[in-house]
Amino acid sequence: MDSEQNTTLYEPAIHFQNVSFEVEGTKILDTITGSFPTNEITVLVGPSGAGKTTLLKMCNGLLSPTSGDITVQGRTIHEMSPVDLRRKVGMVLQSSPMIAGSVYDNLALPLRLQGKTLSKEKALDILDQVGLEGEYLERDSRTLSGGQQQKVSIARTLLNQSKVLLMDEITSALDPSSLNEVEDLIRKLHDEHAITVIWITHNLEQAKRMGQYAWIMVDGKLVDAGEISVLDHSDIPSVDRFLKGDF
Repeated sequence: MDSEQNTTLYEPAIHFQNVSFEVEGTKILDTITGSFPTNEITVLVGPSGAGKTTLLKMCNGLLSPTSGDITVQGRTIHEMSPVDLRRKVGMVLQSSPMIAGSVYDNLALPLRLQGKTLSKEKALDILDQVGLEGEYLERDSRTLSGGQQQKVSIARTLLNQSKVLLMDEITSALDPSSLNEVEDLIRKLHDEHAITVIWITHNLEQAKRMGQYAWIMVDGKLVDAGEISVLDHSDIPSVDRFLKGDF
């Protein structure tokens, strides 16, 4: 496997160069080198404990590597302020935290932290982009379904005008109907806004449905990467077992 060759043929949105991460002497990520192509959907798969979430958190500065370098759109993350980095690289989690209050309050929070205000017109526009009607604007966020909360979380990211969207198992707790709605939304946003998506999923069928490229991680290592066809078969026995659901 030559993951760097497979993924650097394309202009990278985010590039990892020999990145390792340790906690109290335990190596969580081991010398990761590879790139996430710009304006593409890359799925990040592997068994639990492979280091996927740790890697994702490094993409927007929630964690810093023990060694190695990470660049975002050609700039090392060390050159970027946390606010600038997280504006460029948004993140949606499996459980999207909602503050007490209305949907508008949740949408306005990131801008308020920057000393800005969110107009009702802009809020309604962003809700429309994620497929929620205007009546949701004043609704109590605690009454939203899981799928609706994910849409609000994605809308918050869009308000920051993020060009890279990190997603960590965002559909794993959703019913099939909500899952389909969120998948359709991600396709729409990717197509209309040229957003780079990096998506952790344990659902290999979803990975093949949604991804254009894939990274496969095992035990903190990037063991294969490239176009989505890398999920069809691996010459590495342990990886092939995982891809066949026997891991």
